[in-house]
Amino acid sequence: MLTRDYVKIAHISDLHVLALEDATPARLMNKRLTGWVNLKLRRAHEHHAYALNAVARAIREHGDIDHVVVTGDLTNLSLESEFKAAHTFLRDELGLDPSRVSVIPGNHDAYTRDAHESRRFEQVFQDYMSSDLPGAAVMTDTSSFPFVRLRGPVALIGLATGVPRPPLVASGEVGKLQLLALHAMLAHVEVRSRFPVILLHHPWHPPPNPLKARLNGLEDREALREVLDSLPRGLLLHGHLHRRIRRKLTTASGYLDAIGSTSASLVHPDPDRTSGFNIYELDESGLVGVEAFRLDRHGSSFEPAAIPSV
Repeated sequence: MLTRDYVKIAHISDLHVLALEDATPARLMNKRLTGWVNLKLRRAHEHHAYALNAVARAIREHGDIDHVVVTGDLTNLSLESEFKAAHTFLRDELGLDPSRVSVIPGNHDAYTRDAHESRRFEQVFQDYMSSDLPGAAVMTDTSSFPFVRLRGPVALIGLATGVPRPPLVASGEVGKLQLLALHAMLAHVEVRSRFPVILLHHPWHPPPNPLKARLNGLEDREALREVLDSLPRGLLLHGHLHRRIRRKLTTASGYLDAIGSTSASLVHPDPDRTSGFNIYELDESGLVGVEAFRLDRHGSSFEPAAIPSV
């Protein structure tokens, strides 16, 4: 329970926890085959557990973090072994009670139709998605999204944009039913009286290249804009791009800050992309301050980082 009039939120994303015990030949005979090849050739050499664990340690040691949000892609191939390892990371490395951590899925967490339709993500991380407004998601085809968590002056709203796609396609979608539920949720008195922080894996802003936008963007972004258009203020937090970035989404009566976090496990020569985390300070008036931290070149500690505005 928060006892002060502001809240500090740490933002991490795209954990891509590697645990391939369940990657048997039979289970690779679908989209996972291209993902497995990508892991062997590139991802496994760029995403490292030591960086991810260092992020968790830094957040624990920060001292005044009230809540942590994880904006998707906890896994690579949506295998049971990966979900188990990601849950172990949250429980043991991050070490915070689930009431202080909010998690949403990304496209890698809905990598195959079986993983998506069996609600594998929801089953494993249900304690990290409990809602403070029971029944808020009744209009959707799952009982988990959107969820709302009320934390002091902030209403955290979790959306699921990851859906199964063909090989080499990583686009996302909120979906009509989830948009209807979000519209009703934003009108709820408990949400209206707080600053909305909306969690989604895919960023609202599309890639500048039309082909990349089609393959990697949020397909129903304009429908989402219509739902958000009534908000005079708010914060959109996302992942997916593996880079720190800050933009604005203009609405009819104001704007929403849209901020992305890099992959927490990515070790990259580009300082705007390498492993790290963001911290936001919010009160009833909105976003008071933003900080970002990146893993230093020694891979053992963190240093302040810029969040480039576009």
